[in-house]
Amino acid sequence: MFRATTYRRGVFLLLGAVVLLPYTLVAVLLAQAYQASGENVAGAFSAGAVALVVAAIPPFLGGTRELEITAARALLGADLPAHDRDHPLTREARLRSALWFGLHLLGGGVVALLLMIAVPLALLAFVERLGLTNGALAGTDIGPLRSDNRWGWTAVGVVLLVVSVCMTAGLGSLAATMAPVLLGPSAAERVAALEARERQLAERNRLARELHDSVGHALTAVTLQAGAARTVFDSDPAFARRALGSIEDLGRTALEELDAVLGLLRDDASGPTLADVGRLLTGEVDAEVDDVDVPAPISREAYRIVQECLTNAAKHGSGRVTLRITAPDDLVVEVANAVGEWPRTATRSCPRPPVAGPTWC
Repeated sequence: MFRATTYRRGVFLLLGAVVLLPYTLVAVLLAQAYQASGENVAGAFSAGAVALVVAAIPPFLGGTRELEITAARALLGADLPAHDRDHPLTREARLRSALWFGLHLLGGGVVALLLMIAVPLALLAFVERLGLTNGALAGTDIGPLRSDNRWGWTAVGVVLLVVSVCMTAGLGSLAATMAPVLLGPSAAERVAALEARERQLAERNRLARELHDSVGHALTAVTLQAGAARTVFDSDPAFARRALGSIEDLGRTALEELDAVLGLLRDDASGPTLADVGRLLTGEVDAEVDDVDVPAPISREAYRIVQECLTNAAKHGSGRVTLRITAPDDLVVEVANAVGEWPRTATRSCPRPPVAGPTWC
């Protein structure tokens, strides 16, 4: 009961009381306006209806849910996942958030009343026991409890304090229990998250197998070419030089494949997005980039496409490069450059990320 957890939960409940205060002030003002309205009852009801609609909006907002989740994780110790902004809130999630918001304000109001009424009365009872109130409780008889019964008032003070602490601890424990139910993901959302995670792992396993096959093939070819070059190094230097050139090309291709696949395997949340595309632009790039608003996973994959295309244009093209990124309806990335000298080895296409539509560089 007297642990630090209890006090942190009490602070959480008091935050609800702070949020409840504007609602209480508006309710008082509306009541006074109704009493002073006289015959203009319709105007008073109209003002009350508008205030009710405005007051009902915040509980259903996504920002309110994020603040409640942050406070519950920090003060209640609730195990709640962070809100995923890439997925809109469902109607069920908004309703559960609104219910939590109302319960938070209700619990905060109860704790605030205890602090404003029960605690001062308890202190007054203790002070009366010491005889320092100059008869502040004189004439205050509550049932069998007389105003001159100092031991009785002391017992009342103790009871009030214990009840206040127990109520705060109980409401805080209830809030910590209900937070995962009302702020956490629903059963359907948890199943969807597990399925998405399973698909992600399957895709990464597929990429890992492709990496093993491509790099294993390159290393096998490098080993054969190196062995052949060593065998005929003295008798056929021209063949040895060609073998060394093939080894160089194979190593470069394997390195590019490794870099591309590792880029796809890394955590999606850590990669740059189209908002960071400016770091790729140089003096040789004419860019026309609109302010596009797309989900973060697609934005990260589009950034990698732009990065790979600009890299290939610099390596294998000539002249200036034109880059256009627009999103009239669908996201469109266009990269164009003049054709340079044909490379010694065939270039590979850009790694295709798991987004809709083909991609070439």
